[in-house]
Amino acid sequence: MIARFVLDCLTRSVLPALAAAALSAGVARAAQPVNFEAHFTITMTHVRVGELTWAIYFDEGSYLTSASGKASGVFSVLVNGEGTVTTHGSVADQRLVPDTSRASVSDDDGAYEVKMTFEKGALPHVSDHGAPPPKDVVVVTEDLLHDVSDPLSAMLIPYADDAFAKANCDRTLRIFDGRRRYNLALSYKRVDTIKMKRGYAGKALVCNVVLRPIAGYKVGSLLVRYLAGKDDLEMWFAPIAGAGVMAPVRALMPTMVGTMDIRADEFATLDTHPAHPTLPVRSKH
Repeated sequence: MIARFVLDCLTRSVLPALAAAALSAGVARAAQPVNFEAHFTITMTHVRVGELTWAIYFDEGSYLTSASGKASGVFSVLVNGEGTVTTHGSVADQRLVPDTSRASVSDDDGAYEVKMTFEKGALPHVSDHGAPPPKDVVVVTEDLLHDVSDPLSAMLIPYADDAFAKANCDRTLRIFDGRRRYNLALSYKRVDTIKMKRGYAGKALVCNVVLRPIAGYKVGSLLVRYLAGKDDLEMWFAPIAGAGVMAPVRALMPTMVGTMDIRADEFATLDTHPAHPTLPVRSKH
């Protein structure tokens, strides 16, 4: 379902991996800890149907990120699901390398929990509890899991001197969320501007996105029929101050009933840094 793609990309994401392959351009270590928070609203044809929150903590040599999302409402036939995910990883050889990723998800397939432990940031070991996957999905085989990353780490785009250089879009995100294996092929589209209610205001790097499902999905699902292979999806990125990476600030996904718009209304680094960061996702919204 479309909701599954939203949650996968931005929560199980959301926002939502590529530590091993996609982040090969390198990530500079932060000179001091960086504590970042973002909040997103999901609308369908201008009707609010959900929200996402995302927090990231960078310290020398490591990162910790947590996100949650929920989508439902008048378009529940298309947008229905909720989930949380937390990923811990390290910064090694100028790259983000996930160590462990935990996800708790409730969607059309039922409720389940997944834990992934990455071997050198590449081949994950998966512990899966809860509702089993549907029997009619494409099987995820071990050969598909080399050089993959969790969805949250994948959405952090590294940059060196120019965050808005065209080359920063030219990458393929090889993502595995514990059940579904897919690629997001990014290419440069333009540089735009965006302004939040709190935090960032300025340029955004806009990338074309092509979703390529590989395994763990139903062949005849709406996700495959209406989103896979289309070249009219967009993802916007803005820099996280002091971190040397960009994170998503907006995603536009045309569907058969209108355009789904996932847009950040808060995107900011905080002045305080937790002594023992666990990155609880805020619940004030």
